[in-house]
Amino acid sequence: MLRDHRATLAFVHDVAVIALAWFGAFALRANLDNLGGGLASTMNILPWVLPLQAGVFLIGGLYRGRWRYASLADLRLLVITVTLSAALVPLALFLFKPEVAIPRSVLIIAPLLQIMAMGGSRALYRLWREHAASQSSRAFGTPIVIVGAGDSGVQLVKELRKHGKWHPVAFLDDDPHKRGARIHGVDVVGGIEEFASFVADTEIKAAVIAMPGAHHSARARAAAACGLPGIEVLTVPSLDEMLDPRRTVAGGAGLRKIEVDDLLGRDPVILDTVGVAQMLADRVVFISGAGGSIGSELCRQIAKARPSLLVFFEASEFLLYQLKEEFDRNHPHLSVIAVAGDVKNALRVREVLERYRPHAVFHAAAYKHVPLMEEVNAWEAVRNNAFGTYILASESLRCQVARFVLISTDKAVNPTNVMGATKRLAEQICQALEGTGKTRFGVVRFGNVLGSNGSVIPKFQAQIAAGGPITVTHPDIIRYFMSIPEAAQLVLQAGSMAVDSAHGEIFVLDMGEPVKIVDLAKQLIRLSGLPEGAIKLEFTGLRPGEKLYEELLAEGEATSRTSHPKIHISRARAVSETHFSQLLAWINQELPQEDETVRATLKKFIPEYVIYQASPQASLIADNVVNLR
Repeated sequence: MLRDHRATLAFVHDVAVIALAWFGAFALRANLDNLGGGLASTMNILPWVLPLQAGVFLIGGLYRGRWRYASLADLRLLVITVTLSAALVPLALFLFKPEVAIPRSVLIIAPLLQIMAMGGSRALYRLWREHAASQSSRAFGTPIVIVGAGDSGVQLVKELRKHGKWHPVAFLDDDPHKRGARIHGVDVVGGIEEFASFVADTEIKAAVIAMPGAHHSARARAAAACGLPGIEVLTVPSLDEMLDPRRTVAGGAGLRKIEVDDLLGRDPVILDTVGVAQMLADRVVFISGAGGSIGSELCRQIAKARPSLLVFFEASEFLLYQLKEEFDRNHPHLSVIAVAGDVKNALRVREVLERYRPHAVFHAAAYKHVPLMEEVNAWEAVRNNAFGTYILASESLRCQVARFVLISTDKAVNPTNVMGATKRLAEQICQALEGTGKTRFGVVRFGNVLGSNGSVIPKFQAQIAAGGPITVTHPDIIRYFMSIPEAAQLVLQAGSMAVDSAHGEIFVLDMGEPVKIVDLAKQLIRLSGLPEGAIKLEFTGLRPGEKLYEELLAEGEATSRTSHPKIHISRARAVSETHFSQLLAWINQELPQEDETVRATLKKFIPEYVIYQASPQASLIADNVVNLR
């Protein structure tokens, strides 16, 4: 019942209060005229009331809490426990009939004095500790502004003072009714847009966005307003983030650094959990490329639907090992099978599908790095992205898999690179196989995902950590972005949809507004807290196969709405039998082909494919090195 020495000291304190309260009750009843008689009466009654009340205090759990965290809940428990123990006193006297007399007024006054003394002691101790922490924070903590004066911001002030690392000096909040208010000694000095003017004349070094329940666009606006050179920007994580074991926090107050996806302002995905559960719950699910960025996140999201078995199919031994270790740690009761294999190996794919008989297959395995696949590796891109898709898709048909979902890319639309063209071939393969068996085929097409393997964000972060420069291919290049969890969730949502189509479904995800890569680089520098000019930007010119902007629809394609606001269906051109048979004959060849031959053949199968030609301006851009302004 008494966990440590602090609980023991608290118990001793309360036992002393019991005795003093009974003496005080007798003394008050006598108007303080007969203290000797009150002391004698107290000594007579204590052998009965002291063990009774102390026992109730122990059983009631008064000593599980800590005084420094005393709250209204603790006060409520104290009042209930003291009242109950006081009510048992006359009952005990009635049952055991000792030769002691207690006036009825004393039975009321004593518990009131106990509540006042015990509650007051706890409150004073907490005030003293908070004052000491506040003084320490003021003297040694880093000055910090809290953006958001709601419940989270108020709670944050107390937490920051406890840890002493930061000293809250002001609130910023757009609610006009909070302007000029003082909360726990911290003033609300203005709105969020006034952050720059407020910190200009202060020694503020950091800001915390305490708006975990706000709309994503509001949080993004706050993050952008606080992202000034030399300012470290932190945020209070949302409930989902706190429940995610992969997210890390910065400091003892449970904060994390602002990340690039906080600046996108994208609304959270709302899933049709019934539809997803019907596809995945108590089913066997197969994920190719399971160790990659999208593949591994798909595995995590699918795990929430409680499948009967997850089959990880991955060519990289290390990525497969990492994923298996993660699931053994975070999902010990979920059945998973880690299979090492290559989607181009028809015998291995057939063996695995026949053994585990999956209900759904999510095909995320692909070569997706544009410049690497453009030169030297063009034929390998065809074999992996197109032939590998055909092997997995045709074997899924053979094993009567109910649902096959291909993860595609916006680079497959009007492609200017080998990687995008090979993914368009993969789309055509799924379209051609639709309706030839019991398997329903779907293609999910979306743009870049933040933080994926090989994406620009980790590269920029590494360059910043190394002191720069940050290399950007072109000052006008733009891309669509979404977070990895958002992409994975929408893939599952699209995979659960059943829409009538004569030649396969291409689901196009709503990517929001495009982002200039140079602006993204500047935001990353600001978020790192570095002063202006500390990191240089270097424009290197478009790489082989790159274009300034990506598209989600090809010429002649149109979209229709689905039941989900972030998912549309593209009515793509049908794939003829002649086209498909010629395509299969080409990708089935095992002998390597020269890059030029691969590009020329891709052009035959994909008329909209534009073979990359380096522009004369590329070399000029490569020589242009500018400072961040």
